[in-house]
Amino acid sequence: MGTLKTFILLAAMTALFMGVGYLIGGTTGMAVAFVVAAAMNFFSYWNSDKIVLSMQGAKEIDPATASPMLRTFANDVLKLADRAGLPPPRIYIIETPQPNAFATGRNPQHAAVCATTGLLGSLNREEVAGVMAHELAHVKHRDTLTMTLTATIAGAIGMLANFALFFGRDRQGLIGSIAVMIFAPLAAGLVQMAISRSREYEADRIGAEICGNPLWLASALEKIERGARSTINVAAERNPAMAHMYIANPLNGRGADNLFSTHPATANRVEALRRLASEMGVAAPTPAKAERRQAGPWG
Repeated sequence: MGTLKTFILLAAMTALFMGVGYLIGGTTGMAVAFVVAAAMNFFSYWNSDKIVLSMQGAKEIDPATASPMLRTFANDVLKLADRAGLPPPRIYIIETPQPNAFATGRNPQHAAVCATTGLLGSLNREEVAGVMAHELAHVKHRDTLTMTLTATIAGAIGMLANFALFFGRDRQGLIGSIAVMIFAPLAAGLVQMAISRSREYEADRIGAEICGNPLWLASALEKIERGARSTINVAAERNPAMAHMYIANPLNGRGADNLFSTHPATANRVEALRRLASEMGVAAPTPAKAERRQAGPWG
């Protein structure tokens, strides 16, 4: 996403933040919200990646002490980054059975990619490569800055809106306070949706080019979709404003969370990747090879 689009997005999120401040405290509340939003934008630019990684419980992989599987995983990510023409990213892991992954960082020089233990446990090596190539595509196109800043500010809007019930102005009344609590996070979520769906298709395409085979990512997305619907990502459920950062909606473990999904339908993404594979001349694996790929964890 370009600099102009990033600026417009941040302006929209700041306006939402100020609007909630006005409904809570009038003109004074709006002024205070503007100052807080400005400080938050500045702070988030430099530190939002650390905030996101901490809130998701991510731990950096240390090659000196990591298991052989994690060392191999980290080496594969570094090779993919080299193929993409990117500096080596920091590599993190999250202890959760849900298969998923995300990238963060203000630019390629300060990027981090993160996978869950569920991803490594349920996908084969080729599929994991497809997923991590997708995340590196976000880094390459600097989507991570927008994604990370949006996650931080959207989370703040949600928390500020919750204060409305207790600190709303007298003339606003209980109904107005409840309306703020409902519609402010919803508006922030709609902004998240606007940036998420188109960038996922583009990252799928670029990621497929980085790893060399769109079918690896297509197969991974199908497995991730099934895993996300059957397991709960506790850290993501606690911080739903960060859902758009993942390769697939981590809130799918609860049916109600699908109402305003930040991600395009997995079936549509898989279809687009299969069309790309056909254009690239990549043949589908034989049934026997496909069966071997489905068997066993990554390694």
